[in-house]
Amino acid sequence: MLGVGFGVAVAVGNTIGAGILRAPGEVAEQLPHSGFFLAVWVIGALYALLGAAQIAELGAMIPRSGGQYVFSRYALGEYAGFVVSWSDWISTCGTTAAVSIVAAEFAAVLLPGLVGWRPALAAIVAVAFAAIQWRGIGWGSLVQNVTSAIKAIAFVALSASAFLLGSYAGGAGAGGRLMPTGFTLLTAFLVSLQAVIYTFDGWTGVVYFSEEVDNPGLNVPKALFAGVLSISAIYLLMNLSLLYLLPTSAIAGQPFAAGALAEMTFGRHGSTVFTVVVILSMLSAINAYHLMASRVLFAMSRDGLVSPKAAPVNAGGTPTRALLLSAVVSVLFIAFGRTFENVITVLAFFFVANYTLSFVSVFVLRHREPEKARPYRAWCYPWSTAVALVCSLAFLLGAVAGDTRNSAIALLVLAASYPVFRVMKSWPW
Repeated sequence: MLGVGFGVAVAVGNTIGAGILRAPGEVAEQLPHSGFFLAVWVIGALYALLGAAQIAELGAMIPRSGGQYVFSRYALGEYAGFVVSWSDWISTCGTTAAVSIVAAEFAAVLLPGLVGWRPALAAIVAVAFAAIQWRGIGWGSLVQNVTSAIKAIAFVALSASAFLLGSYAGGAGAGGRLMPTGFTLLTAFLVSLQAVIYTFDGWTGVVYFSEEVDNPGLNVPKALFAGVLSISAIYLLMNLSLLYLLPTSAIAGQPFAAGALAEMTFGRHGSTVFTVVVILSMLSAINAYHLMASRVLFAMSRDGLVSPKAAPVNAGGTPTRALLLSAVVSVLFIAFGRTFENVITVLAFFFVANYTLSFVSVFVLRHREPEKARPYRAWCYPWSTAVALVCSLAFLLGAVAGDTRNSAIALLVLAASYPVFRVMKSWPW
Protein backbone atom coordinates (compact mmCIF):
# COMPACT_ATOMS: atom_id res chain seq x y z
CA MET A 1 0.00 0.00 0.00
CA LEU A 2 1.08 3.57 -0.68
CA GLY A 3 1.56 6.25 1.95
CA VAL A 4 1.50 10.01 2.36
CA GLY A 5 5.09 10.28 1.16
CA PHE A 6 4.19 8.77 -2.21
CA GLY A 7 1.20 11.12 -2.50
CA VAL A 8 3.44 14.13 -1.98
CA ALA A 9 6.07 12.71 -4.35
CA VAL A 10 3.61 12.19 -7.19
CA ALA A 11 2.19 15.71 -6.68
CA VAL A 12 5.67 17.24 -6.79
CA GLY A 13 6.73 15.05 -9.71
CA ASN A 14 3.57 15.77 -11.69
CA THR A 15 3.36 19.51 -10.98
CA ILE A 16 6.86 20.99 -10.82
CA GLY A 17 8.23 21.00 -14.32
CA ALA A 18 8.45 23.25 -17.34
CA GLY A 19 5.77 25.57 -15.93
CA ILE A 20 7.85 27.08 -13.14
CA LEU A 21 10.73 27.49 -15.60
CA ARG A 22 8.64 29.44 -18.13
CA ALA A 23 5.84 31.13 -16.18
CA PRO A 24 7.91 33.73 -14.23
CA GLY A 25 8.99 35.35 -17.49
CA GLU A 26 5.39 35.46 -18.73
CA VAL A 27 4.08 36.89 -15.44
CA ALA A 28 6.80 39.55 -15.20
CA GLU A 29 6.06 40.63 -18.76
CA GLN A 30 2.41 41.19 -17.86
CA LEU A 31 3.01 42.62 -14.36
CA PRO A 32 6.44 44.32 -14.18
CA HIS A 33 6.23 45.09 -10.47
CA SER A 34 7.54 42.77 -7.77
CA GLY A 35 4.51 43.26 -5.52
CA PHE A 36 2.00 42.30 -8.21
CA PHE A 37 4.37 39.61 -9.49
CA LEU A 38 4.42 37.87 -6.10
CA ALA A 39 0.72 38.49 -5.45
CA VAL A 40 -0.25 36.38 -8.47
CA TRP A 41 1.81 33.45 -7.19
CA VAL A 42 0.30 33.76 -3.71
CA ILE A 43 -3.23 33.79 -5.19
CA GLY A 44 -2.38 30.73 -7.28
CA ALA A 45 -1.22 28.93 -4.14
CA LEU A 46 -4.39 29.91 -2.26
CA TYR A 47 -6.56 28.69 -5.15
CA ALA A 48 -4.76 25.32 -5.08
CA LEU A 49 -5.14 25.12 -1.29
CA LEU A 50 -8.83 25.97 -1.55
CA GLY A 51 -9.26 23.33 -4.23
CA ALA A 52 -7.38 20.77 -2.15
CA ALA A 53 -9.99 21.12 0.61
CA GLN A 54 -12.74 20.13 -1.84
CA ILE A 55 -10.83 17.31 -3.56
CA ALA A 56 -9.78 15.97 -0.15
CA GLU A 57 -13.44 15.48 0.82
CA LEU A 58 -14.18 13.65 -2.43
CA GLY A 59 -11.00 11.56 -2.35
CA ALA A 60 -11.60 10.41 1.22
CA MET A 61 -15.30 9.78 0.55
CA ILE A 62 -14.82 7.86 -2.74
CA PRO A 63 -11.42 6.07 -2.47
CA ARG A 64 -11.20 4.68 -6.02
CA SER A 65 -8.21 5.06 -8.32
CA GLY A 66 -8.69 7.08 -11.51
CA GLY A 67 -8.38 10.76 -10.66
CA GLN A 68 -11.14 13.34 -10.81
CA TYR A 69 -13.01 11.14 -13.30
CA VAL A 70 -14.18 9.03 -10.35
CA PHE A 71 -15.87 12.00 -8.66
CA SER A 72 -17.61 13.32 -11.78
CA ARG A 73 -18.91 9.89 -12.78
CA TYR A 74 -20.21 9.16 -9.29
CA ALA A 75 -21.87 12.53 -8.78
CA LEU A 76 -22.84 13.68 -12.27
CA GLY A 77 -23.16 10.52 -14.35
CA GLU A 78 -21.25 8.55 -16.96
CA TYR A 79 -21.08 11.25 -19.61
CA ALA A 80 -19.53 13.81 -17.25
CA GLY A 81 -17.09 11.13 -16.16
CA PHE A 82 -16.26 10.34 -19.78
CA VAL A 83 -15.49 13.99 -20.58
CA VAL A 84 -13.15 14.25 -17.59
CA SER A 85 -11.44 10.89 -18.08
CA TRP A 86 -10.97 11.05 -21.85
CA SER A 87 -9.54 14.58 -21.83
CA ASP A 88 -7.41 13.75 -18.78
CA TRP A 89 -5.97 10.58 -20.32
CA ILE A 90 -5.20 12.10 -23.73
CA SER A 91 -3.69 15.29 -22.28
CA THR A 92 -1.57 13.32 -19.79
CA CYS A 93 -0.22 11.08 -22.57
CA GLY A 94 0.50 14.18 -24.66
CA THR A 95 2.22 15.87 -21.75
CA THR A 96 4.36 12.76 -21.24
CA ALA A 97 5.52 13.17 -24.82
CA ALA A 98 6.15 16.90 -24.50
CA VAL A 99 8.17 16.47 -21.32
CA SER A 100 10.15 13.58 -22.83
CA ILE A 101 11.04 15.81 -25.79
CA VAL A 102 12.19 18.59 -23.43
CA ALA A 103 14.35 16.09 -21.51
CA ALA A 104 15.89 14.88 -24.77
CA GLU A 105 16.56 18.42 -25.98
CA PHE A 106 18.35 19.37 -22.77
CA ALA A 107 20.28 16.08 -22.79
CA ALA A 108 21.52 17.07 -26.25
CA VAL A 109 22.77 20.34 -24.76
CA LEU A 110 24.96 18.36 -22.35
CA LEU A 111 25.96 15.80 -25.00
CA PRO A 112 25.92 17.47 -28.45
CA GLY A 113 26.35 14.10 -30.14
CA LEU A 114 22.71 13.36 -29.29
CA VAL A 115 21.32 16.30 -31.29
CA GLY A 116 20.27 14.17 -34.24
CA TRP A 117 18.76 11.53 -31.97
CA ARG A 118 16.42 13.72 -29.91
CA PRO A 119 13.08 12.19 -31.05
CA ALA A 120 14.44 8.67 -30.61
CA LEU A 121 15.91 9.56 -27.21
CA ALA A 122 12.57 11.06 -26.10
CA ALA A 123 10.77 7.85 -27.10
CA ILE A 124 13.38 5.70 -25.33
CA VAL A 125 12.97 7.72 -22.12
CA ALA A 126 9.18 7.43 -22.23
CA VAL A 127 9.31 3.68 -22.86
CA ALA A 128 12.01 3.13 -20.22
CA PHE A 129 9.90 4.59 -17.42
CA ALA A 130 6.90 2.55 -18.55
CA ALA A 131 9.09 -0.58 -18.46
CA ILE A 132 10.20 0.21 -14.89
CA GLN A 133 6.58 0.47 -13.77
CA TRP A 134 5.60 -2.76 -15.52
CA ARG A 135 6.91 -4.85 -12.63
CA GLY A 136 4.56 -3.26 -10.13
CA ILE A 137 3.50 -0.22 -8.17
CA GLY A 138 6.37 -0.83 -5.74
CA TRP A 139 8.89 0.01 -8.47
CA GLY A 140 6.86 2.96 -9.72
CA SER A 141 6.51 4.29 -6.19
CA LEU A 142 10.21 3.89 -5.43
CA VAL A 143 11.26 5.70 -8.60
CA GLN A 144 8.71 8.46 -7.93
CA ASN A 145 9.86 8.99 -4.34
CA VAL A 146 13.53 9.14 -5.33
CA THR A 147 13.18 11.34 -8.44
CA SER A 148 10.75 13.76 -6.75
CA ALA A 149 13.05 14.11 -3.74
CA ILE A 150 15.99 14.85 -6.04
CA LYS A 151 13.87 17.36 -7.98
CA ALA A 152 12.73 19.18 -4.84
CA ILE A 153 16.29 19.32 -3.48
CA ALA A 154 17.57 20.63 -6.83
CA PHE A 155 15.03 23.47 -6.97
CA VAL A 156 15.53 24.42 -3.33
CA ALA A 157 19.32 24.33 -3.76
CA LEU A 158 19.15 26.47 -6.91
CA SER A 159 16.93 29.01 -5.16
CA ALA A 160 19.03 29.06 -1.97
CA SER A 161 22.21 29.54 -3.98
CA ALA A 162 20.84 32.86 -5.25
CA PHE A 163 20.76 34.22 -1.70
CA LEU A 164 24.07 32.63 -0.70
CA LEU A 165 26.14 33.32 -3.82
CA GLY A 166 24.32 36.10 -5.66
CA SER A 167 24.07 39.84 -5.15
CA TYR A 168 20.88 41.69 -4.33
CA ALA A 169 19.52 43.47 -7.40
CA GLY A 170 17.71 46.13 -5.39
CA GLY A 171 14.61 47.98 -6.44
CA ALA A 172 11.23 46.42 -5.87
CA GLY A 173 9.47 48.34 -8.60
CA ALA A 174 8.91 47.77 -12.27
CA GLY A 175 12.55 48.01 -13.22
CA GLY A 176 11.93 50.69 -15.85
CA ARG A 177 8.90 49.01 -17.44
CA LEU A 178 5.50 50.71 -17.29
CA MET A 179 2.84 49.04 -15.16
CA PRO A 180 -0.57 48.68 -16.83
CA THR A 181 -3.47 50.53 -15.25
CA GLY A 182 -7.26 50.27 -15.14
CA PHE A 183 -8.86 47.58 -17.29
CA THR A 184 -5.49 46.76 -18.86
CA LEU A 185 -4.15 45.92 -15.40
CA LEU A 186 -7.11 43.62 -14.74
CA THR A 187 -6.55 41.85 -18.06
CA ALA A 188 -2.83 41.48 -17.35
CA PHE A 189 -3.60 40.09 -13.90
CA LEU A 190 -6.02 37.50 -15.33
CA VAL A 191 -3.57 36.44 -18.04
CA SER A 192 -0.83 36.09 -15.42
CA LEU A 193 -3.13 34.12 -13.14
CA GLN A 194 -3.89 31.70 -15.97
CA ALA A 195 -0.17 31.01 -16.40
CA VAL A 196 0.26 30.49 -12.65
CA ILE A 197 -2.75 28.18 -12.29
CA TYR A 198 -1.51 26.06 -15.19
CA THR A 199 1.84 25.90 -13.39
CA PHE A 200 0.13 24.64 -10.22
CA ASP A 201 -1.95 22.08 -12.11
CA GLY A 202 -1.12 18.54 -10.98
CA TRP A 203 -1.39 18.81 -7.21
CA THR A 204 -4.30 16.33 -7.29
CA GLY A 205 -1.85 13.50 -8.10
CA VAL A 206 -2.67 11.27 -5.12
CA VAL A 207 -6.36 10.84 -6.08
CA TYR A 208 -5.28 8.83 -9.11
CA PHE A 209 -4.24 6.12 -6.63
CA SER A 210 -6.84 6.48 -3.86
CA GLU A 211 -7.66 2.79 -3.51
CA GLU A 212 -3.95 1.92 -3.46
CA VAL A 213 -3.28 4.32 -0.55
CA ASP A 214 -3.19 2.92 2.97
CA ASN A 215 -6.09 4.35 5.03
CA PRO A 216 -7.26 6.72 2.24
CA GLY A 217 -9.76 8.50 4.48
CA LEU A 218 -6.84 9.90 6.46
CA ASN A 219 -3.88 9.81 4.09
CA VAL A 220 -5.44 11.17 0.88
CA PRO A 221 -6.29 14.54 2.52
CA LYS A 222 -2.87 14.61 4.23
CA ALA A 223 -1.09 13.99 0.94
CA LEU A 224 -3.16 16.62 -0.89
CA PHE A 225 -2.45 19.37 1.63
CA ALA A 226 1.20 18.41 2.08
CA GLY A 227 1.65 18.32 -1.70
CA VAL A 228 0.08 21.75 -2.27
CA LEU A 229 2.08 23.32 0.56
CA SER A 230 5.34 21.76 -0.69
CA ILE A 231 4.76 22.94 -4.26
CA SER A 232 3.74 26.42 -3.08
CA ALA A 233 6.83 26.75 -0.91
CA ILE A 234 9.15 25.76 -3.78
CA TYR A 235 7.42 28.13 -6.21
CA LEU A 236 7.50 31.08 -3.83
CA LEU A 237 11.14 30.42 -2.95
CA MET A 238 12.05 30.24 -6.64
CA ASN A 239 10.31 33.54 -7.41
CA LEU A 240 11.77 35.29 -4.36
CA SER A 241 15.24 34.20 -5.46
CA LEU A 242 14.57 35.58 -8.95
CA LEU A 243 13.50 38.93 -7.51
CA TYR A 244 16.56 38.95 -5.26
CA LEU A 245 18.91 38.70 -8.25
CA LEU A 246 16.95 40.44 -11.01
CA PRO A 247 14.51 43.33 -11.45
CA THR A 248 11.21 42.32 -13.00
CA SER A 249 12.27 44.00 -16.25
CA ALA A 250 15.11 41.46 -16.57
CA ILE A 251 12.79 38.53 -15.73
CA ALA A 252 10.14 39.66 -18.23
CA GLY A 253 10.09 37.65 -21.43
CA GLN A 254 12.72 35.18 -20.24
CA PRO A 255 11.85 31.78 -21.76
CA PHE A 256 13.66 30.11 -18.84
CA ALA A 257 14.05 32.58 -16.00
CA ALA A 258 15.65 29.92 -13.80
CA GLY A 259 18.41 29.64 -16.40
CA ALA A 260 19.25 33.31 -15.95
CA LEU A 261 19.27 32.75 -12.20
CA ALA A 262 21.71 29.85 -12.54
CA GLU A 263 24.03 31.82 -14.82
CA MET A 264 24.14 34.79 -12.42
CA THR A 265 24.78 32.48 -9.48
CA PHE A 266 27.23 29.95 -10.94
CA GLY A 267 28.80 32.00 -13.74
CA ARG A 268 30.15 29.89 -16.61
CA HIS A 269 28.87 26.73 -14.95
CA GLY A 270 25.34 28.11 -14.68
CA SER A 271 24.14 26.70 -17.99
CA THR A 272 25.25 23.20 -17.01
CA VAL A 273 23.63 23.47 -13.57
CA PHE A 274 20.36 24.65 -15.09
CA THR A 275 20.39 21.90 -17.72
CA VAL A 276 20.86 19.21 -15.07
CA VAL A 277 18.02 20.66 -12.96
CA VAL A 278 15.70 20.62 -15.99
CA ILE A 279 16.52 17.02 -16.89
CA LEU A 280 15.97 15.84 -13.30
CA SER A 281 12.68 17.73 -13.24
CA MET A 282 11.48 16.16 -16.48
CA LEU A 283 12.36 12.57 -15.50
CA SER A 284 10.34 12.78 -12.29
CA ALA A 285 7.38 14.16 -14.25
CA ILE A 286 7.52 11.40 -16.88
CA ASN A 287 7.29 8.71 -14.22
CA ALA A 288 4.32 10.48 -12.59
CA TYR A 289 2.49 10.93 -15.89
CA HIS A 290 2.77 7.22 -16.73
CA LEU A 291 1.47 6.30 -13.29
CA MET A 292 -1.53 8.61 -13.63
CA ALA A 293 -2.43 7.99 -17.28
CA SER A 294 -2.53 4.24 -16.76
CA ARG A 295 -4.85 4.64 -13.73
CA VAL A 296 -7.28 6.83 -15.68
CA LEU A 297 -7.54 4.35 -18.55
CA PHE A 298 -7.79 1.46 -16.07
CA ALA A 299 -10.70 3.15 -14.28
CA MET A 300 -12.50 3.90 -17.56
CA SER A 301 -12.08 0.29 -18.64
CA ARG A 302 -13.21 -1.14 -15.30
CA ASP A 303 -16.36 1.00 -15.41
CA GLY A 304 -17.23 0.07 -18.99
CA LEU A 305 -16.60 3.44 -20.65
CA VAL A 306 -13.99 1.85 -22.93
CA SER A 307 -13.01 -1.74 -23.69
CA PRO A 308 -12.72 -3.94 -20.57
CA LYS A 309 -9.54 -5.37 -22.08
CA ALA A 310 -7.60 -2.43 -20.57
CA ALA A 311 -8.58 -3.32 -17.01
CA PRO A 312 -6.30 -6.32 -16.08
CA VAL A 313 -3.79 -5.69 -13.29
CA ASN A 314 -0.66 -7.81 -12.78
CA ALA A 315 0.56 -9.32 -9.52
CA GLY A 316 2.58 -6.17 -8.78
CA GLY A 317 -0.52 -3.96 -8.94
CA THR A 318 0.20 -2.40 -12.35
CA PRO A 319 -2.62 -2.12 -14.93
CA THR A 320 -0.28 -3.41 -17.63
CA ARG A 321 -2.50 -3.06 -20.69
CA ALA A 322 -3.54 0.44 -19.68
CA LEU A 323 0.13 1.30 -19.14
CA LEU A 324 1.08 -0.18 -22.53
CA LEU A 325 -1.63 1.77 -24.37
CA SER A 326 -0.69 4.98 -22.54
CA ALA A 327 2.97 4.52 -23.47
CA VAL A 328 2.08 3.82 -27.12
CA VAL A 329 -0.03 7.00 -27.34
CA SER A 330 2.81 8.97 -25.75
CA VAL A 331 5.27 7.68 -28.34
CA LEU A 332 2.81 8.58 -31.12
CA PHE A 333 2.66 12.12 -29.73
CA ILE A 334 6.47 12.21 -29.87
CA ALA A 335 6.52 10.92 -33.44
CA PHE A 336 3.90 13.42 -34.64
CA GLY A 337 4.68 16.23 -32.21
CA ARG A 338 4.01 19.09 -34.58
CA THR A 339 0.65 17.66 -35.53
CA PHE A 340 -0.46 17.27 -31.94
CA GLU A 341 0.98 20.50 -30.53
CA ASN A 342 -2.28 22.40 -30.94
CA VAL A 343 -4.22 19.50 -29.43
CA ILE A 344 -2.28 19.88 -26.17
CA THR A 345 -3.00 23.62 -26.15
CA VAL A 346 -6.70 22.98 -26.59
CA LEU A 347 -6.84 20.27 -23.94
CA ALA A 348 -5.29 22.66 -21.43
CA PHE A 349 -8.75 24.26 -21.31
CA PHE A 350 -10.09 21.07 -19.75
CA PHE A 351 -7.71 21.16 -16.75
CA VAL A 352 -9.74 23.79 -14.92
CA ALA A 353 -12.99 22.46 -16.41
CA ASN A 354 -12.26 19.19 -14.59
CA TYR A 355 -11.73 21.07 -11.32
CA THR A 356 -15.03 22.86 -11.92
CA LEU A 357 -16.90 19.57 -12.26
CA SER A 358 -15.25 18.28 -9.09
CA PHE A 359 -16.35 21.33 -7.12
CA VAL A 360 -19.88 20.94 -8.49
CA SER A 361 -19.70 17.30 -7.36
CA VAL A 362 -19.11 18.41 -3.76
CA PHE A 363 -22.39 20.36 -3.82
CA VAL A 364 -24.29 17.54 -5.54
CA LEU A 365 -23.13 14.85 -3.12
CA ARG A 366 -23.68 16.97 -0.01
CA HIS A 367 -27.28 17.42 -1.17
CA ARG A 368 -27.89 13.90 -2.52
CA GLU A 369 -26.03 11.83 0.08
CA PRO A 370 -25.83 13.91 3.26
CA GLU A 371 -25.51 10.81 5.47
CA LYS A 372 -22.66 9.17 3.53
CA ALA A 373 -19.48 8.74 5.56
CA ARG A 374 -17.03 11.58 4.96
CA PRO A 375 -13.71 10.94 6.76
CA TYR A 376 -12.74 14.48 5.80
CA ARG A 377 -15.08 17.43 5.26
CA ALA A 378 -14.19 20.57 3.32
CA TRP A 379 -13.74 23.39 5.79
CA CYS A 380 -16.16 26.31 5.65
CA TYR A 381 -18.57 24.48 3.34
CA PRO A 382 -20.47 25.76 1.40
CA TRP A 383 -18.52 29.04 1.25
CA SER A 384 -15.10 27.59 0.47
CA THR A 385 -16.61 25.33 -2.21
CA ALA A 386 -18.53 28.25 -3.72
CA VAL A 387 -15.42 30.42 -3.86
CA ALA A 388 -13.41 27.62 -5.50
CA LEU A 389 -16.20 27.09 -8.04
CA VAL A 390 -16.57 30.80 -8.82
CA CYS A 391 -12.79 31.16 -9.26
CA SER A 392 -12.77 28.22 -11.67
CA LEU A 393 -15.65 29.61 -13.69
CA ALA A 394 -13.98 33.03 -13.79
CA PHE A 395 -10.79 31.38 -14.98
CA LEU A 396 -12.65 29.58 -17.79
CA LEU A 397 -14.34 32.82 -18.87
CA GLY A 398 -10.95 34.53 -18.83
CA ALA A 399 -9.52 31.75 -20.98
CA VAL A 400 -12.35 32.16 -23.48
CA ALA A 401 -11.83 35.92 -23.61
CA GLY A 402 -8.04 35.71 -23.80
CA ASP A 403 -7.72 32.78 -26.24
CA THR A 404 -10.92 32.71 -28.25
CA ARG A 405 -9.64 30.41 -30.99
CA ASN A 406 -8.39 27.57 -28.81
CA SER A 407 -11.33 27.94 -26.42
CA ALA A 408 -13.75 27.60 -29.33
CA ILE A 409 -11.93 24.46 -30.47
CA ALA A 410 -12.12 23.10 -26.91
CA LEU A 411 -15.88 23.71 -26.84
CA LEU A 412 -16.24 21.94 -30.21
CA VAL A 413 -14.22 19.00 -28.83
CA LEU A 414 -16.57 18.96 -25.84
CA ALA A 415 -19.62 18.90 -28.14
CA ALA A 416 -18.08 16.10 -30.23
CA SER A 417 -17.38 14.04 -27.11
CA TYR A 418 -21.03 13.05 -26.70
CA PRO A 419 -21.36 11.01 -29.92
CA VAL A 420 -17.97 9.45 -29.14
CA PHE A 421 -19.29 8.54 -25.69
CA ARG A 422 -22.38 6.91 -27.19
CA VAL A 423 -20.27 4.90 -29.63
CA MET A 424 -17.96 3.74 -26.84
CA LYS A 425 -20.92 2.67 -24.70
CA SER A 426 -22.66 0.75 -27.49
CA TRP A 427 -19.58 -0.81 -29.08
CA PRO A 428 -19.66 -4.64 -28.84
CA TRP A 429 -16.37 -5.02 -27.01
